[in-house]
Amino acid sequence: MANSPQSAAEPAPGTRAPLTPLDLIRVVVIIATLATFVLWGALMWTFPWNLVVAIAAPVVALLVWALFVSPRAVIRVHPFVRVLIELLIFAAGTLAWWDMGQSIIGIAYAVVAVASGVVAGRRAFA
Repeated sequence: MANSPQSAAEPAPGTRAPLTPLDLIRVVVIIATLATFVLWGALMWTFPWNLVVAIAAPVVALLVWALFVSPRAVIRVHPFVRVLIELLIFAAGTLAWWDMGQSIIGIAYAVVAVASGVVAGRRAFA
């Protein structure tokens, strides 16, 4: 058995796993989160703080996501810590919608974000 067959979960060396609908949903959720932070910063703060918050909030969220949560995370952490960080980012997005007086959008956003996180987490642990 010199060559063992590749696992279905592992792509061949030098290739990537194909994108799934879940991957696309996760990208849309993180983009929606960043857009939420921009909108929240621009609408809920007075000038000039609205510019600062509208730029800083999504940059900080994206930085935290890239460092700990992304598929190519710079800092590898325990999977439960990764899930906790992701949940905090999504909770902040939900709270931003509620702060803007859009609780129904916040709840819908939270349901989609948490559902995609749960499915992705179960896939990662499988």
